[in-house]
Amino acid sequence: MADDHDAIAKDFAEAVNMAPADLEKWLDTDDSKRVGWKGEGGDGKGESVGHQSGRRIVAIKRKKKVDLTDDDYAHMKKVVSYVHRHLAQGGPKKDAAHSDWRYSLMNWGHDPEK
Repeated sequence: MADDHDAIAKDFAEAVNMAPADLEKWLDTDDSKRVGWKGEGGDGKGESVGHQSGRRIVAIKRKKKVDLTDDDYAHMKKVVSYVHRHLAQGGPKKDAAHSDWRYSLMNWGHDPEK
């Protein structure tokens, strides 16, 4: 399992290119709170799945490796999958820097402009 964890941690480190402080600052913006899927049956006003993930990513990145749980590694895999899927879709041709596509990725800890 440790080898699996090492591979997951490596992939996570490559996918999440925002520092915890930068991600926290981003998560506090209106654009961060506006984008993303709010869940089944939601009123569209709650916290998005990506925003929740961003808060979790900050916590994971601040932990020591020995303190990471299996649940943390499972979330790290989810983050890597999300980032890879959305990057593969490609962003908008015009003004990708100010797009919901970029903002959503940033909620998941990846800034495609970096």
